[in-house]
Amino acid sequence: MKPDFKFKFGGTKKLTTVLALALDGGKLDGAVLKRTNGSLAVLQSFSVALALDPLTAAPELVGREIRNHLDAAGVRERNCVFGVPLKWVLTVQTELPSSLPAADAASLLQLEAEKGFHADVATLQISDSRSPLAAEKNSVLLAGIPSTHLTTLETILAAAKLKPVSFALGISALQFASDEKSHGVLALAIGERKVAMQVTAGGGVVALRGLEGAVVDEGGQRVLLTEVVARETRITLGQLPSELRDAVKRIRIFGPRELARQLADALESRFAPMGLKIEVVSGYAPDEFGVQLPVEVSLSAAFSLAARVLTGQRPAFEFLPPKPNLLEQFAAKYSSGRLRTTGAVAAGVAAIFIAVFLFQQVQLWRYRSQWTHMAAKVGELQAIQDNIRQYRSWYDSSFKNLSLLRQLSLAFPEDGSVTAKNIEVRDGNTVTCSGTARDYAALLAMQAKLRTADGVSGVKLEQIRGKAPMQFVFGFTFNNGGGSEN
Repeated sequence: MKPDFKFKFGGTKKLTTVLALALDGGKLDGAVLKRTNGSLAVLQSFSVALALDPLTAAPELVGREIRNHLDAAGVRERNCVFGVPLKWVLTVQTELPSSLPAADAASLLQLEAEKGFHADVATLQISDSRSPLAAEKNSVLLAGIPSTHLTTLETILAAAKLKPVSFALGISALQFASDEKSHGVLALAIGERKVAMQVTAGGGVVALRGLEGAVVDEGGQRVLLTEVVARETRITLGQLPSELRDAVKRIRIFGPRELARQLADALESRFAPMGLKIEVVSGYAPDEFGVQLPVEVSLSAAFSLAARVLTGQRPAFEFLPPKPNLLEQFAAKYSSGRLRTTGAVAAGVAAIFIAVFLFQQVQLWRYRSQWTHMAAKVGELQAIQDNIRQYRSWYDSSFKNLSLLRQLSLAFPEDGSVTAKNIEVRDGNTVTCSGTARDYAALLAMQAKLRTADGVSGVKLEQIRGKAPMQFVFGFTFNNGGGSEN
């Protein structure tokens, strides 16, 4: 499936009632909202733990499990907006001249997607969000989800007897990019096992990340690693263009009150001196959706997703696959041979071919006329694209990351006494690794071995927690082909 950079949202029928489902790890939150006379009412709401993984279990079984939960909650609504997990999303940041014609802009974004995504763009469903920059440019964030994930999700919802009207992101519904109050906001949403991060500016989303492992389970309780969140927040801000980074003035935190307050306290000391205001979001503003809200409504991604749909507010990223066109629907409807007579089939097919041929000729005549006026501009754009291909390499033939992983894997003991959970490479050579160790001696032995590895330098233990097993975070610098430190 080719990526579609145009926005597609719902159908022509205006919805008055909708079910919203938000998936966060193994937790599924749901809410059924109804809009009447300029107000929203919550008909049902629930929160359940799914026993089956939507991506690994049989879709029919997952759909049946969801249907059972819906029946238990008394939900009968079929129209559904689904909040897809942020960990499914791949992103690419680029820039686009604001004066570029739409067709040329789509072509340039296609090139940037092919270069930036670590997957074939034909296998992704892609959406984009744009924000204006100085010098007549736009910052563009491309977000893609594997089409196989979305196909599986559609099968699950069909098995649950639901009709999807939108696939969106929960954090983008909580912190709506098009709202003027969202200009210059870094939003953090604390989930079951991760923290979702979104930066909005100029009416669009400029950064989107999922901080996996920021929330851990210790003794049956969720523990938020505030140091990890603070570090990744600082890194994300540092990677933004200077004018977007300077525009960020607020950090808004969504999530359980205790964890949100804990994170706010940790961020206050680090970012308040930079002029950033830290805010814990405990509820909706009265004018959040432009309609009257229920009394004491709880803040949730599911409620926000449903409210945005019912009030006609388009999500920053829409991942619902496009529906078949009229010709494809016609072919699917009559391909089984249920037409009344063979003559009717022949006449219908002939009429379609004639109409398509005439339409094609008219389009060709029109395009030839347009081409004579735009040939020079197209030549200039082609020259720009040739320069991009010549001066921007699409791959690194040195296989630096593979060499890095080889050296790291050789340093870890084979008996499993020290294991890695997350490995992050920044700026091509700065590596951060987190994991667990059976004891401190095993961890020191692994680090000593790593220091002798070719190309490794500056091995430094940054964080250690717990005892049996202990959790650690260490970093080092890797220079492919370089010598190791003494």
